[in-house]
Amino acid sequence: MNIVVIGIGGIGSHLVRPLCRYLNELAEEITVTLIDGDSFEPKNGTRQEFSEFGNKAEVLVKELSGQYPKLEISGKAWYVTEENVYVAINYGDIVFSCVDNHATRKILSDRCAELKNATLISGGNDYSDGNVQIFIRQNGENITPPLTHLHPEIENPQDKNPGEMSCEELAESGSPQLIFTNFLASAWMLTTFWKFLEWRDDQKGHFSYSEVYFDLMTGNARSTSRN
Repeated sequence: MNIVVIGIGGIGSHLVRPLCRYLNELAEEITVTLIDGDSFEPKNGTRQEFSEFGNKAEVLVKELSGQYPKLEISGKAWYVTEENVYVAINYGDIVFSCVDNHATRKILSDRCAELKNATLISGGNDYSDGNVQIFIRQNGENITPPLTHLHPEIENPQDKNPGEMSCEELAESGSPQLIFTNFLASAWMLTTFWKFLEWRDDQKGHFSYSEVYFDLMTGNARSTSRN
């Protein structure tokens, strides 16, 4: 099994630890690749989990490799762009998108749509609500829709990919975030991953949802199939 986690910030830094703990106990060979061009800085300490400053992917690879020896964990210290997405995502990969911009989400969705087999689990949030999507490709067919389906903000993104932004633009980008919302996004992504593995091994019936919406203010979470 090849796992790719793209974005190790507010959502990703909380997702990778329980993910690796779970994967480490599975009876199969597993590679985990962490990808992020950003670095952990003092300002991130209020809602991101890290043990030292430095590139996010490299810091987490150093920490997790020692804790989970059964996994082959590596990192790439760059942002995913249209030019390098072919290196980041390949046939059969299970991809966790923890990025904070629609431009990158579209790149990831379009890449998975090109592959005969791939699974993309994408999470994102505003201050107190968010959503998780799953895009499954099997044998050249869409089991669930791509991220762009019924999401014009992803199909026609108005923001920029971080790999195309200047240092000044990167410093000014982003909106206020709440750690509890980041936690919930990562939890729903992991839950959806577990459900996917159960469905993959069973192969009975359709996958019951393609998207989950959650709202901390109302305490609600609801799933939907947007085929």
